[in-house]
Amino acid sequence: MTPSAPADPRRTPRDAVYYVLAAGAGLVVGGVGAVFHMVVDGLSRWPDLVRAHLDGPLLHLAMSAVAAVMVAASVALVRAFAPEAAGSGVQEIEGALEGLRPVRWKRVLPVKFVGGVLALGSGLVAGREGPTIHMGAAITKALSDVAGLGTRDTRGLLAAGAAAGLAAAFNAPLAAILFVIEETRRQFPYGLRTYSAVILCSVASAVMAEAIGGTAPDMKLDVPEMPLLLLPAFLVLGAVLGAVGVAFNRVLVASLDGARMLALSVSPYLLPVLVGAAVGPLILLRPEATFGGETLAVSLPGLGLPALTLAGIVIIRFVMTMASYSTGIPGGIFAPILAMATAVGVLFATLLALVVPLPPDAVAAFGIAAMGGLFSATVRAPLVGMVLVAELTGAYGLLIPVILTCVTANLVAEALGGKPIYEVLLDRTLRLAGTPRSGAPFPNEELGGWDERERKTKA
Repeated sequence: MTPSAPADPRRTPRDAVYYVLAAGAGLVVGGVGAVFHMVVDGLSRWPDLVRAHLDGPLLHLAMSAVAAVMVAASVALVRAFAPEAAGSGVQEIEGALEGLRPVRWKRVLPVKFVGGVLALGSGLVAGREGPTIHMGAAITKALSDVAGLGTRDTRGLLAAGAAAGLAAAFNAPLAAILFVIEETRRQFPYGLRTYSAVILCSVASAVMAEAIGGTAPDMKLDVPEMPLLLLPAFLVLGAVLGAVGVAFNRVLVASLDGARMLALSVSPYLLPVLVGAAVGPLILLRPEATFGGETLAVSLPGLGLPALTLAGIVIIRFVMTMASYSTGIPGGIFAPILAMATAVGVLFATLLALVVPLPPDAVAAFGIAAMGGLFSATVRAPLVGMVLVAELTGAYGLLIPVILTCVTANLVAEALGGKPIYEVLLDRTLRLAGTPRSGAPFPNEELGGWDERERKTKA
């Protein structure tokens, strides 16, 4: 017989106090996220300073050296102080919600901030949402420790902080709230109290981020509604993206495993230095292969590039995303996924235009729908993908094409045996740490999670 969990001796504050804590935490997370964004943007201008003083082979050598040093310094910070700060951090939050991973906020906060600034500023293909999500959860964990909250309230605030971090990164509070509903459906301790805390924390974070950085959509694109006759084409696009998403997830995990083998056999800094050294010159030669890709996603639909060039962008973004994430730096994959998806969507529309005439701005419409489709196929959160794309681009008139693309991509990914990327990454983290999922402190502790498969497993 499994022993029951001991009573939690810590405090359970009144609902009003808990909501104030959530809103206050959201304001802090929004401020930290906005400052993080500003610092990354400022550091990302370093290539302009190098170009102003050097030229020719010395310029490329200096670019390579600077980027390599920045990436190596980021990895060194992670390895020395907070190994769990590597990658996006979403899987760490999910593990913490299950009671399987600690949130050592005193280490994670500074390492994720400084290491993330160095990594993203170097030009690596990584997203700022990973660090802000992890920092958001770390901030709410610090608040929970100070307030002496119980397990359920602490985990509720952890999820709220993660949502606030996403809201701050993309100015997308509704998608952030839905992210908790879909992505942590097996771990989040559902209830009016915890769910309301997520909403308050996300909205407060968005308000603070908007107050500092402005209120415009993060990837604003003006696209009119598409004719209904084009809807079947979005279904086809979704099917393509479902296959691409499955391949993306499998190659990403394989890249991490390969990088780990290289680190164990040679040096943990060999790959980061090599990738950094390659990224530096690429900023000059192929800028579309570097950085998170938010600017690329906005500009690509209007460039009128030929299909062959677009195919090259898809391939190089794919390769650089794998190489960047496998270095072990603090960085997310949301932004790289969105940028690569835009390239896939624009390529699809360009090829389609060779067969049938397309209305004006159809290329941009397919690029926008592809963002949600690839997100759905990799993260396996189609509802979040739909809303995130709408909030990011402001293209609410494309909801039906986006919905069709997201649902189709999700169904195709499921049919091909794909799994949610963060679930796979968490399983990998637990396996490497020697901590099975059944190793939670209190396996019979019923804190939350409404996923039907999880309930059947417990039964």
